[in-house]
Amino acid sequence: MRPEFTQLSHSEPVLAMQSSLHTPSKMPLLCAPSWLYLSLQTLKSQSKAGLLLPGKCLQFSAPCCSIHSLKLERTLCLSHKTRTAAFQDASAISSDTAESDVLKALSQIIDPDFGTDIVSCGFVKDLEIDEAQGEVSFRLELTTPACPVKDMFEQRANEVVAMIPWVKNVKVTMSAQPARPVFAGQLPAGLQTISNIVAVSSCKGGVGKSTVAVNLAYTLAGMGARVGIFDADVYGPSLPTMVSPENRLLEMNAEKRTIIPTEYMGVKLVSFGFAGQGRAIMRGPMVSGVINQLLTTTEWGELDYLVIDMPPGTGDIQLTLCQVVPLTAAVIVTTPQKLAFIDVAKGVRMFSKLKVPCIAVVENMCHFDADGKRYYPFGRGSGSQVVQQFGIPHLFELPIRPTLSASGDSGIPEAVADPQGEVAKTFQNLGVCVVQQCAKIRQQVSTAVTYDKSIKAIKVKVPDSDEEFLLHPATVRRNDRSAQSVLDLFIVHKPGPIQFKKSVL
Repeated sequence: MRPEFTQLSHSEPVLAMQSSLHTPSKMPLLCAPSWLYLSLQTLKSQSKAGLLLPGKCLQFSAPCCSIHSLKLERTLCLSHKTRTAAFQDASAISSDTAESDVLKALSQIIDPDFGTDIVSCGFVKDLEIDEAQGEVSFRLELTTPACPVKDMFEQRANEVVAMIPWVKNVKVTMSAQPARPVFAGQLPAGLQTISNIVAVSSCKGGVGKSTVAVNLAYTLAGMGARVGIFDADVYGPSLPTMVSPENRLLEMNAEKRTIIPTEYMGVKLVSFGFAGQGRAIMRGPMVSGVINQLLTTTEWGELDYLVIDMPPGTGDIQLTLCQVVPLTAAVIVTTPQKLAFIDVAKGVRMFSKLKVPCIAVVENMCHFDADGKRYYPFGRGSGSQVVQQFGIPHLFELPIRPTLSASGDSGIPEAVADPQGEVAKTFQNLGVCVVQQCAKIRQQVSTAVTYDKSIKAIKVKVPDSDEEFLLHPATVRRNDRSAQSVLDLFIVHKPGPIQFKKSVL
């Protein structure tokens, strides 16, 4: 909608002008006064007779000519200012219209994960328009550099903007949001620049959980993400066998008293096996302390995904990890045997109690092909049973392949050794699933709970639904009497510096 022009005061004389910005039929035509007509006739006669020299001012002889000339000068000046302001407003209107055209065109692109357009998602940044040259440039800032549809976004953005009639050149730059967790204030300093923490768990040893964790991490790195792997198995770390970095020892930053991770093919690695201790022989509480130190004091830097290779079981280490860091999601690994399903079910229930969503199931060692037939040596249905019983949306099957087993022993992950193979394609599908599901979870968390200042109530939106209900802050306070809840409600209602009395401290 175009803004209306500001109407001038009736006390200001304005000379009527026909302009493209006004309707001529609505403009009153003002008649020039007789003294101006006579003066112009005198000017013409003097000019013909040569009496008016160049550079000389015309002096009117009428008694009130000086007053009328001042009025005329003021009227013309105001008219010029009016036209200048009108042209500036027209330029602003033109700029707003051009920006509206570009944003309207970009709103045709729908994000398949969020189900809304990229303009509403806030992906369009740094929009610059030169309408005179027909040039448009902008940046699409996605939630992750590993977005599986980023190439489609770039292509579609070029197409829809180029279809605008006045656009001649389009420049699209792709970028990703800086790495940051959803709850940065509740994390240790070493984890505050990690966007997503994904646990790969089985609760059953020997099902290929470490193989899935390592190949998933390198698949995400191949998609363009910044990735780290944390081997949480202190009793039997697998990471030193599955990857072969040049520096096989973790280093300590003496000044900061932090751990510098080792690195292999762009992925940061931390494992107790790289600490020079081999496998640990220690009691459970001590193991939990070691895990906490390795995870929270490491200089991870900015990571889009930290993949945690969980140890088997549902004991102290698993609970410590889930309490120290808010896990974004979990990937469950199982095998077709019924015994594996029983242990996996325990792990799924544990994550459910800890409010960690399980986003995918990977069924390893499902089948092998020989003589044109497919054989299932360990039976069928364990992965499908997990999906059906617990409502986990995605199932991925890995075949029995000698190369997959050999890559785990050689120090080169299968996703790196054969990126075009069948196994690598399965891991690519798993990587796309992890990226999409983590993005949805972050979006739901960021928009699930908001505070409406106008009605002084907390709005809670149910995930995967349009249902929304209101909570009074007093209701939240009555049901949660923890110090953190009191502080959060105090900050919501009393923004600004917080001052405590000595008695409170």
